[in-house]
Amino acid sequence: MARFLLKRFGLALITLVLLSMIVFAAAQLLPGDVGRNILGGFADQRSVDLLNHQLGVDRPVYVQYGDWISHLVRGDLGMSLEYKVSVSSLLGPSLLHSLKLAALAFVLVVPLSILGGVTAALRQGRITDRTITVRGLSLTAVPEFVTAIVLIVIFGVALGLLPTTAQAPPGASFLTQIKFLLLPSLALVAVLFGYIARIARAGVIEALDADYTRTAYLKGLDTKTVIRRHVLRNALLPTIAVVATQTGYLIGGLVVIEKLFNYPGIGQRIYVAAQNKDFTMLESGVLVIGMVYLLATLVADTLYSLLNPRIRYGGVD
Repeated sequence: MARFLLKRFGLALITLVLLSMIVFAAAQLLPGDVGRNILGGFADQRSVDLLNHQLGVDRPVYVQYGDWISHLVRGDLGMSLEYKVSVSSLLGPSLLHSLKLAALAFVLVVPLSILGGVTAALRQGRITDRTITVRGLSLTAVPEFVTAIVLIVIFGVALGLLPTTAQAPPGASFLTQIKFLLLPSLALVAVLFGYIARIARAGVIEALDADYTRTAYLKGLDTKTVIRRHVLRNALLPTIAVVATQTGYLIGGLVVIEKLFNYPGIGQRIYVAAQNKDFTMLESGVLVIGMVYLLATLVADTLYSLLNPRIRYGGVD
């Protein structure tokens, strides 16, 4: 097990190094000028060049990358080129906000999707199966901004049941924060439900046709026991991997949702940094999301190997 985890950790480090190079290179291709964005369009070119020199963005690209990555490995995310404060002081609260929204969406979508997938599998070919499958896939095909607008119009404007913004008042209680985050969470649930439910459905159907399931029935076990002890444990293995792959989206891919609900998450922070050519903020933000994504994948791999020892044995051969 230790060798399996060390191998996964080593692959994660290689992925982070490659990601840092790709993000840094992509940031250099963004149009615009850092000094001009900060000083404004009426500043003279000499002042702009002087500010670029002070910020160090006029140095060779490889020098800038080496300086950034050397600070990063020491835990220093650097200084924001636009706000002149540490990147961590800005990314930290934004990441916390995104984690709150992602956690609520995760708590809602995973049980609902698994329940929907299992129900559809147990009613395979019936109206329940077709309803869950077709409606789930239809919601997946609809862009999240469309789903979010529909939810805002229905529950926020027409019925007035939920607030149309995701920002709770300062000092709001836990339940009040959940109330403000419920609408954007439901928009995310609508997008992810069909995909996860379909994977769960396929896993359950495959497990129901397996030899160990038939053996369990021949032993005289009732249906509930067979499903609980034999079917679900094996059927949900692919679902674990799928859920892990959605974690990165829930953390960093919420730019549209955060803009619609005026929510100061890390996705919106990175979007603004890209607009203003705040290289340090942009690069560090994307790398933080990559770390969260890889951590979630590592946790999923660990759970997968614990539930299916053949995976880890094959991974260390």
